[in-house]
Amino acid sequence: MTILEAIKAVLSKEKDGLTCKEITNQILSGKLYTFNTADPNSIVGHSLRRHCRGLDFPSAHPVKHFYIVSGKRGTAVYSLIESTFTASGDDIPKKPPVSSASDLLPEEKIQKYYNEHKDSIKSQLLDMILNNDPSFFEHLVVKLLLALGYGYGTDAGQVVGKSHDGGIDGIINEDKLGLDKIYIQAKRYASSHNVGCKEIQAFSGAMKKVTKGVFITTSSFTKDARKEVLEQVGKQIVLIDGALLTDLMLRSGIGVRCVQTFGTYEIDTDFFGTA
Repeated sequence: MTILEAIKAVLSKEKDGLTCKEITNQILSGKLYTFNTADPNSIVGHSLRRHCRGLDFPSAHPVKHFYIVSGKRGTAVYSLIESTFTASGDDIPKKPPVSSASDLLPEEKIQKYYNEHKDSIKSQLLDMILNNDPSFFEHLVVKLLLALGYGYGTDAGQVVGKSHDGGIDGIINEDKLGLDKIYIQAKRYASSHNVGCKEIQAFSGAMKKVTKGVFITTSSFTKDARKEVLEQVGKQIVLIDGALLTDLMLRSGIGVRCVQTFGTYEIDTDFFGTA
């Protein structure tokens, strides 16, 4: 019997679910699995969370056998998805309750802190943009779109700013002859100043015969602004708010540099013949 089979055997008899420690104790008392470690609870916990619905981290397994019932005992309580008690799946929560720090696997903690790190960097990016002048932002968004693969090459982008009538801030030429263009509007606004419907209408009017446009802001768009984009006829306008902007900057390496990388690992069960 594998560790996964042992866990399933224990949980198949428990309607209300068990904590990781309780599952470990039942496996030990029933001699369902032989642990060659001083900390069997960590082995059980790793298998539980890797196969738990709603938990997503690098080494999580795509096949799920368990779900978290609750955390009301101060730690996660697990139940079996295939159990006759939950065969319909109706009582399985779509999102698991928040697990305590003691329940998290090391790789889950890495993912958690990595996400917090990214959020911090994204916030710093917005601060740096807002502390620069509008011209800097116009050059930044053109460089970003080129880095994302728009345009025929690295020199396909152009910042026009006030020199272009209609208030277009940048142009991306998708071919060398400039027959197909993307117009860019860049608004460097504080988070409290959202882009409204009238600004989308003005941008759409400035596009004239150009059918593709990108409106980028450091703040957000109002509901009416997003509705206006959906109602445009003959024009495609993409909205990029501050959150998406900084996410794209991270992905493209614009304004940031990677200083260190870490790898996460999982056991190759095929190698050991225990799959």
